[in-house]
Amino acid sequence: MSTPIDSPDQGGLTTLDRELEELIREENIEPGDHERFSHYVKKDKILESAITGKPVRALCGKKWTPGRDPEKFPVCPQCKEIYESLNT
Repeated sequence: MSTPIDSPDQGGLTTLDRELEELIREENIEPGDHERFSHYVKKDKILESAITGKPVRALCGKKWTPGRDPEKFPVCPQCKEIYESLNT
């Protein structure tokens, strides 16, 4: 019987990343509050989006193609709550 230690590439964050990639490929970009808030997204995903034009998915689930300066907007309350819960 294998354990997560025996197969570190199965489950956990790797699985979540793979599932998010699939969702991004399959779904349309969502309209909504992305114009009003800055969202939390992995830095490497933002860089990838800048290069490929692929949309990204924030912690709160919002999907869009980044293109505005996030410093000009307040942080998404849902992203902030999720991020803070991950760091405790």
